[in-house]
Amino acid sequence: MFYSPVMALGDLLGERYVKAVADASAAVGNIVPKEVFEPVDFYPPERQLQNDMFIKRVGEQICPPFSEEQEGAGTDSFGRAFCASAAPLTGFGCYRIGESGRLYFLGKSEHYHTPLGHRFEGYALIDKARKLGIVNPTHNNTRGYVTRLAETKLIQAAGDKSLDRMINLETGSLAVEAGVKMMLDRFYCLDTSFGAPKYRGRTPVFFVMADHEGGFEANYHGTTVLTQSFRGLWPEFYENAEKAGLYKTVPVKINDIEDFRRKIRLYNAGEYKTAGFLHEIILMNYGAVRLGPEYLCAAYDLCRETDTPVLVDEIQSCMWYEGMLLFRQYGLRPDFVVVGKGFPGGEYPASKIITNAKMDTLNQFGALVTNGQEELASLSYLITMAFVSANGGMIKKLGGYFQHRLGEIARKRPDIIQKTEGLGHLAALHFNSAGQAADFAGKLNARYIDASAQTYKRNCPPAVLFKLPVISSEAAIDFMADSIEELIGKP
Repeated sequence: MFYSPVMALGDLLGERYVKAVADASAAVGNIVPKEVFEPVDFYPPERQLQNDMFIKRVGEQICPPFSEEQEGAGTDSFGRAFCASAAPLTGFGCYRIGESGRLYFLGKSEHYHTPLGHRFEGYALIDKARKLGIVNPTHNNTRGYVTRLAETKLIQAAGDKSLDRMINLETGSLAVEAGVKMMLDRFYCLDTSFGAPKYRGRTPVFFVMADHEGGFEANYHGTTVLTQSFRGLWPEFYENAEKAGLYKTVPVKINDIEDFRRKIRLYNAGEYKTAGFLHEIILMNYGAVRLGPEYLCAAYDLCRETDTPVLVDEIQSCMWYEGMLLFRQYGLRPDFVVVGKGFPGGEYPASKIITNAKMDTLNQFGALVTNGQEELASLSYLITMAFVSANGGMIKKLGGYFQHRLGEIARKRPDIIQKTEGLGHLAALHFNSAGQAADFAGKLNARYIDASAQTYKRNCPPAVLFKLPVISSEAAIDFMADSIEELIGKP
């Protein structure tokens, strides 16, 4: 079973701070109830057993359906993708009860942001914090104690003394964009008060991961215009920017260090200068393809030799591995680390970019959101970190077991499955055709198991993606793997 930390607010935040908040609340007549100071059992054995008990009931009608029609006001594209029957009435652990009243299994941790599932008991400390008097909204000039504590803990988790500062933002898109801005700051002035940039007059070149045909579709770093142009969107905008010499994007081949070496030499000469290398480690938007440690270590060496900053985008991978940050297992030393999604556990939108003194070049308004410093969002970080830190070995073991089960299935059906991809809980099966992948994902969905086929990119491997919550037990993994094996069938 998972180890369940039993912690009170004072254990996470320090007794002095908790007393100070209680005293401040009392000073304005707000009496703090005694239960606020009591500890919470994060993931008690009875909850773990309940999680396993419901595995056999996935797909079952748990409660009456909710049939009130409410279309909302979504855009056309969101409307076409919408599925009301799967929208949540409630959820717990590895499950969601949809408006259909049926029980769904979180085969993708909702959308990669609930590593601890739904209604994780540890987050009850957030409710206690509210009752204590901790307020959520703050601002950049008044970053609260909880946010400052979370910053310190994150820096410690990064494990690199040079990574010693961060910007608190709300989404991964904004966090990555902050890194891109710091890279651009070496070519262009943020405002007229700045001195001459180091590489003024040269065209900044951004390296991103190429798809299997050498195009831009494999990388994904958010939804701002610049990062969307990195993956081939806004083609006319990008072509005009490239013609004007504003910036250039160069895709580098997956796990091909000779291609990287050739291109980094080419684009550090003449009018060009490499502005940065942006990468994920598990390309969850490209079939969960995994970049190898040897490739990344060699690429980082070339970046250091050419004064090319590196941004590792851990939005997808953070909190799903022992140590919380996958780049540490690879022994990498990036200039930027972007985290989010998994850290707040789906409780709040709260992403951050960690960087070093060399790249800390923007003024306060260069990368800023009003709500980035929310205190309760920072508390959700601390809660998630406490649980994952206490269960790193178990997470590693179970992630390896899931990979093992998928590997066995792939070996039995080479006629339809090319291979497995990913690492641990972040995994994919690559089928021999997009049609097979789409058909199989549909079969899983019909069983009320969340999974998705990546068929929307022309050059994407025909993959079906999974991302199990890290609280998935061996029984939950067996349920997932057995369902996959049964649906694939015998040769």
